[in-house]
Amino acid sequence: MRTSIVAAGFAACFILSGCGQNEPAAEPAPAAESPKKSLARQAPMYAGQEQVLSIQSGGVKPASGGGVDLEVKASTDGAGWTQVGFLPRVYAATPPDGIYEVDVVAQKPATPGAAGPTPVEVKSAWDRYTDGRVKGVKFISKTNEVVAMLPTGP
Repeated sequence: MRTSIVAAGFAACFILSGCGQNEPAAEPAPAAESPKKSLARQAPMYAGQEQVLSIQSGGVKPASGGGVDLEVKASTDGAGWTQVGFLPRVYAATPPDGIYEVDVVAQKPATPGAAGPTPVEVKSAWDRYTDGRVKGVKFISKTNEVVAMLPTGP
C-alpha cells in the first residue's frame, strides 16, 4: 500500500510537470529605453529660488563674443515670480555629447499672486565656454525638459 501511494505521487508529479509545455513561449516585451543618466549635478539655489513650472520653447545661438545666447519661453506657478534666469549645472568633465544642462529658475513671490500658469520669457548670454565645446543646451524645469541645439554650418 505504501509503495502504491509513493508511485501514485511520482506519477502525479510527472504528469503535472508536463502541463503547459505545449503553449508557445510569450515574446518578451521590448525593454523601455532607460533615461540617460546626467553627468552633472544641480548647482545650489538661493533661498526662495525654484525651477519654473514648465518650458514651452528654448533656443540657443552663437554669440558674437564666442559664447552662446540662451532664450526660453516658460511658465511659472502663478503671478509675482521675479528674477527669472538660468542656473547652469556643474560638470566634472565635458559632456561627451556636448549638450550642457541648465535649470530655468525664478524667485518665488513673498505673497502668492493669482493662481494659474503665468508666461515668462528670459534671455541671457552665456560666455562660460567660448571654445566651441557647447553643441546644445538642455533647459530643465519642474515638469519637463527642452533640448535646443546650436545651428551647424556657416
